[in-house]
Amino acid sequence: MADQSTDTTTPRAAITRRRLLGTAGATGLALGAAGGAAGYAAAPAEKSAPLTSLGADRVMFHGKHQPGITDALQARGHLVAFDLAAGAGRKEAAALLRRWSTTAERLMAGEPAAHDDTDVARDAGPSSLTITFGFGHSFFSRTGLENQRPDALDPLPDFSSDHLDKSRSEGDLWVQIGANDALVAFHALRAIQKDAGGAARLRWQMNGFNRSPGATAHPMTARNLMGQIDGTRNPKPGDADFDQRIFVPASGDPAWMANGSYAVVRRIRMLLDDWEKLSVKAQEEVIGRRKSDGAPLSGGTETTEMDLEKTDADGKLVVPINAHARITRPDQNGGAAMLRRPFSYHDGFDADGTPDAGLLFVCWQADPLRGFVTVQRKLDRGDALSQYIRHEASGLFAVPGGAAKGEYVGQRLLEG
Repeated sequence: MADQSTDTTTPRAAITRRRLLGTAGATGLALGAAGGAAGYAAAPAEKSAPLTSLGADRVMFHGKHQPGITDALQARGHLVAFDLAAGAGRKEAAALLRRWSTTAERLMAGEPAAHDDTDVARDAGPSSLTITFGFGHSFFSRTGLENQRPDALDPLPDFSSDHLDKSRSEGDLWVQIGANDALVAFHALRAIQKDAGGAARLRWQMNGFNRSPGATAHPMTARNLMGQIDGTRNPKPGDADFDQRIFVPASGDPAWMANGSYAVVRRIRMLLDDWEKLSVKAQEEVIGRRKSDGAPLSGGTETTEMDLEKTDADGKLVVPINAHARITRPDQNGGAAMLRRPFSYHDGFDADGTPDAGLLFVCWQADPLRGFVTVQRKLDRGDALSQYIRHEASGLFAVPGGAAKGEYVGQRLLEG
């Protein structure tokens, strides 16, 4: 993905939605196997908690933003999409979001579900559980709320690298579940599915994982299934422009999206058999960073600024011109940035023995057109990584701001 830089001088108004959507399709995905701000996993927590205390860690449900966006990566995750049932509309959707919000609040506090709890998580604490809710493009027509559908939720353009399974893409409703304990995550998944009742039916489900907190001697940036350090230059909440890039402003349009964000979800298969045939040197040249420690090929440590002009003794660029980390830099993409918060996945093997494994790519931004789409377009021009990945499913969801105490997620939309 892109190496973080602070060049955001390109006027937002100068990049029109029509111009960007009208550009030819893109080949790569902002995978960020070792790039920068526009594509990195959320940074690890400042301190690593002993494994014996992980169960006690709690994330609050109510707040300015929904949970599961800026929180540290969890060890287990489930991404689930639902479609409203035939005949279900705005009234049924409101009742469902009310049920889901009540369940999320209870489970994130380490309490059982209000009705018919399965006891799967009886012995565990909250384990950093987060449950996040979003609305797909089709939700608004199903509920008669087309006039409240944000322009930013316009369907993503086609990309030339797409091999999308439509049955595992999009959806009326989207739920992201993350926890540091597999049973806690599964318990939440089942509770959400049961709460759907007759109002919504499951469209697709994807299951992922990350390194467990405490698995390394000290906190460090995560690795993906290609073995690359993945998350070095993710935008951080302490950055001066973080909120501007990641969250819809309180004065945003439509009003119900205030303090919300837009999630792009992509199931990206890594062609691991092909990737693992490359030498370590060749893999590093594809990415533009050292595999061992994530440092740029131009030298230094993981966080050293990449020198794009540095050459070797033969005058050859040290960071290749088509290296993933070079192509996706925000300063080469009008300052475009997004907060990547992915999970890895492994769903067995194809009939020919090819591993079905890769990345459940989830990225957050205030405007996907100026975040994900801008970077993805740039990848169309020759990202070296694109021949080792394949986009197999896709979704775009409007994720409203957090619910205040006594509210449910989406209430300002459904009852406004």
